[in-house]
Amino acid sequence: MVVVEKIQEMKDIVKKLKKEGKTIGFVPTMGYLHEGHLSLVRKSKSENDITVMSIFVNPIQFGPNEDYDRYPRDFERDKNLAEKEGLDYVFYPSVKEMYPDDFKTVVSVKNITDIMCGKSRPGHFDGVATVVLKLFNIVNPDRAYFGQKDAQQLAVIKQMVKDLNLDIEIVPCPIVREEDGLAMSSRNVYLSDDERKSATVLYKSLNLAKDLIEKGERDVLKLKKAMEDLILKEKYTRIDYIEFVNYETFEVISEVKGKVLIALAVFVGTTRLIDNMVVEV
Repeated sequence: MVVVEKIQEMKDIVKKLKKEGKTIGFVPTMGYLHEGHLSLVRKSKSENDITVMSIFVNPIQFGPNEDYDRYPRDFERDKNLAEKEGLDYVFYPSVKEMYPDDFKTVVSVKNITDIMCGKSRPGHFDGVATVVLKLFNIVNPDRAYFGQKDAQQLAVIKQMVKDLNLDIEIVPCPIVREEDGLAMSSRNVYLSDDERKSATVLYKSLNLAKDLIEKGERDVLKLKKAMEDLILKEKYTRIDYIEFVNYETFEVISEVKGKVLIALAVFVGTTRLIDNMVVEV
């Protein structure tokens, strides 16, 4: 496995690989890898000749009072995990390498970023879209792999790829969960033991909504109320949002029909966790 820290070096490697007719799969991450990330690597390896992972904690997608400084980082650990998976390249640039002093461009995807995490974290998706477009231009992949846990991020990236005519196939991959249902996340390490127990309520509330929908409930307000009641029974929880949107358009809905994304963000203690589920009626 080769670790690459410079943009030009990564581009030169890619150019050579492309000349040899190799297909490239790309897994962008912020590091502190877990089974969710590694499942993306396996998927990429099964579909491409070469797999590149980026590890870069992107400062411009964090707000002023968010956890950029304390976001978990452990490059040696990540390197070992990546190597065990047989990864080909890790692109590991510095902030200065990605954003020199004269950096002036922002990529902004409209409308679908007005709700959910986009509303709670203003500017977050501009930071995501900007860094992902940069990474796409550096790595020039045939396919890029993203977890469904960040469903809104996935929608933003798909929209950007479509709108900007990028020749990249975006491959969504299923949420990977702990045994008790908690969606895997690098931020789970922030949770105390008691908070960790409370955190399982996110998935429980999604399953509750799914069960009610299967029994015939279609009213989003009633479904949200049932989810809220369950979540707030837990000691450490505070709801940021619960949203029901059309899976394709990301428009907020009041009645469940067709393919629907149920998404939520909940603070457990001081840690903000997200999860979602897709249902179809």
